[in-house]
Amino acid sequence: MIIASPDHWHVRMAVDALKAGKDVFLEKPVTHTLEEGATLTRAVRSSKQILQCGMQQRSWTHFRDAVDLIQAGSLGRVVQVRTYWWQNYKRNWPTKPVDQQALDWKLWLGAAPDQAFTEEKFFHWRWFWNFGGGAMTDLFTHWIDVVHWAMKSEHPSQAYMLGDKYIFDEWDCPDTLQAALRYPGFDVIYEGMMNSSIDDGGLEFRGTEATLKVDRGGFSVYREGVAKEQNPILSGRSYRDGTIDHMENFFACIKSRKEPNAPVETGVAAANAGHISNLAYHRGGQIAWPVKS
Repeated sequence: MIIASPDHWHVRMAVDALKAGKDVFLEKPVTHTLEEGATLTRAVRSSKQILQCGMQQRSWTHFRDAVDLIQAGSLGRVVQVRTYWWQNYKRNWPTKPVDQQALDWKLWLGAAPDQAFTEEKFFHWRWFWNFGGGAMTDLFTHWIDVVHWAMKSEHPSQAYMLGDKYIFDEWDCPDTLQAALRYPGFDVIYEGMMNSSIDDGGLEFRGTEATLKVDRGGFSVYREGVAKEQNPILSGRSYRDGTIDHMENFFACIKSRKEPNAPVETGVAAANAGHISNLAYHRGGQIAWPVKS
């Protein structure tokens, strides 16, 4: 079963599917709230089913190679990871008017608060708190999962977030933001906006000996103290979209019953980083984690 619904349905659908004996491919973010993480993990680990999280970088060849280089110490000590993703939601993407007679809006809302239908919420649900979590649970989730994987650390101790609605006043979630999370021994930065697509998305692992830049096109390693014309000293690319490999891994695990490349714990940890950042945004821009009573 493949679950690619709005975020607020993810855990309910996944739990029901697991109870029905179905193997599940669950799109990111795997949860809509921090509290749902334990519910989802318990449902997976108390079943005999396979659940693959939609973190396809885990199966993408050049991402796997990049992680191997980082974990082998090729960059020296990594003390900062910069992540970014810019998209342009102002482009004139074609949309067909919604036939409200064919839409069961109450069912679509599910456990979300009752509210009037709008096409903005239906098409751009990711940017409304009742259904999604904005950039931090959509785009950032992918990149922070790569950071967790490469750095073998999944639990931030502090989060800061500055966000604004400069472009889309009708949204709940900020369209322009900067966030910072502190992990043991290193920091992670995220920045992005929804009206500029130049540079797209990627990560930079900055170490004491070298910097590794990686995106969905490939990676490059730049050594400190090496002349510009001699950098990058190493690069790599994949021959096809890692999403294909990720789905193949899911299907292979259905047959073998082995653990998939992106098990539930990785998806929950990645989603949690986004949820914690959003919580910082709602609490004046910063939060220590876990929250001290």
